[in-house]
Amino acid sequence: MSQQEHLVDNPALHKPQFTEIQQPLHNSIPADLVGRYDPVYVEHYNKHNAGRLHTHEVPIEEFRKNPGRFLVAYGRAQGPDVYRITEQKCPVKGGEITIRIFEPHPKLNEQGEQKKRAAYINFHGGGWVFGNLSTDHDFCKTLVDGLAGDLVAFDVDYRLAPENPFPIPVEDCWAAFNWLRTEKAAEFNLDTGRFAVGGASAGGHLAAVIAHLCRNEAIPLRLQVLIVPVCDMHHFTPEGEFDRDNCPYESYREMEFAPALPMARMAYFHRHFLGVPRPAPSDEDWKISPILASSFEGLAPALVSTAELDPLRDEGEAYAAKLKAAGVPVQLKRFPGAPHTFHALDGILKVGQQGNATVIAALKREVGA
Repeated sequence: MSQQEHLVDNPALHKPQFTEIQQPLHNSIPADLVGRYDPVYVEHYNKHNAGRLHTHEVPIEEFRKNPGRFLVAYGRAQGPDVYRITEQKCPVKGGEITIRIFEPHPKLNEQGEQKKRAAYINFHGGGWVFGNLSTDHDFCKTLVDGLAGDLVAFDVDYRLAPENPFPIPVEDCWAAFNWLRTEKAAEFNLDTGRFAVGGASAGGHLAAVIAHLCRNEAIPLRLQVLIVPVCDMHHFTPEGEFDRDNCPYESYREMEFAPALPMARMAYFHRHFLGVPRPAPSDEDWKISPILASSFEGLAPALVSTAELDPLRDEGEAYAAKLKAAGVPVQLKRFPGAPHTFHALDGILKVGQQGNATVIAALKREVGA
């Protein structure tokens, strides 16, 4: 028998030999978390974000050259139109910054005189590195419309890290607050006893610090709006890396790979805002981590909004607990199924709309006429 006669055809070898690849897309939602999010968020995130680079994965020099190449924006509801939107330059140490002003139509009293208005001073989020006056433009319009003529909103375009690291963003926001209160109250017909500050994420951090500065300087402040705020920046190493074993907040470990704010992104913000190594502890340390302030007594009433699926959830709620323990009136609201960015997704998420409504109700209660 010849060698060829011993060969038997193997039907299995005629079938395709490739193996199906099941590697997840870059920056996709982890499988153990996806079922906890609002399905609407999952749908939009998978459509717009999954597979793309996060902005923190792009060298900051490249991002600054062409931000539009790397940004993904969706989900923000268009704010109602308001009577007037203008901009002015505010002097700060070493330069000037822009403040955008959102005004309602003037309201008149029985004598035909314009009524005094409250002021809401907004500090945008973005990890002190990203963000600008477009970030909360529609949010400011929504608040002004919701207060029905009783409030003027001011959005502060503070200078960004790493070009302007800590304490420059804090100093810019404090300068803006005082400039508006002392130099612009008459121009915009403001009641200086009805001021509020607020912001989301890094903006929440800045608002919390400004609230402490107001208390320290005996300046009246009626409300601090802290949306998913950064309150404690001391669970990262001096080199700006996440210290997983020693972090006191379980939400940081639980949401370490959460899509909107993974720990790699938070570490990036730490390094750019604080530098490497970070500043040594000092008497000014509470301006980095307001949760470490020596006293919480006498601070302005607070609205603290947290998101269930946000690494910052537990520190925001710990900050609210410190405020309450010091006798500060606090409204704490956790939004279920919500990512870190829910407040900016009011065009697609019900929790985003509920977040706006909560802020408007708090402003009406604390600074409304």
